[in-house]
Amino acid sequence: MPEVPPDFSNPVYRHLLVNHLPLIGLLAGALTLAVALLTRRAVAQIPALVLIVLMAASAFLAFETGEAAYKPARASLDDPGVDWLDIHYDRAHLGIGVFYATGALAIAALLAPLKWPRSRPWLAAAVLLACLLSLLVGAWIAQAGGYASHAAIRPPLPILDDVPLPRP
Repeated sequence: MPEVPPDFSNPVYRHLLVNHLPLIGLLAGALTLAVALLTRRAVAQIPALVLIVLMAASAFLAFETGEAAYKPARASLDDPGVDWLDIHYDRAHLGIGVFYATGALAIAALLAPLKWPRSRPWLAAAVLLACLLSLLVGAWIAQAGGYASHAAIRPPLPILDDVPLPRP
């Protein structure tokens, strides 16, 4: 059987390629930063912070590919899947700012110690907390995305009291 090349023109496929990057990357960055903080090695904080900046920025890719994938994915899902996709969409719009803030804080943690060296451990600790918050928000967003596409793990829909965001 001939091997089928990946279909990079499919927006859903592109989203599936990048949507795990922010979570896995931020987890790796947070673990690296935690080790750097525990060992009190300032030089080890730099690659960890760079990784965190890059992975927080990768949330933009996941967000944008998700925007492009929304309509095609919606057309291929059953009714409960569509409802979960709408929840996923709303959560992504509510949570993306946390990733941007984490990236901005990591940039500040890279630059501020150049002028104020004593700020390094405090800023790095703040970045670590921001990473943990981003991971929690990312898991919350991803949960609904997983439920949208995997009926075998899908629980009943929650009762939603809030008004959903407008969708394309």
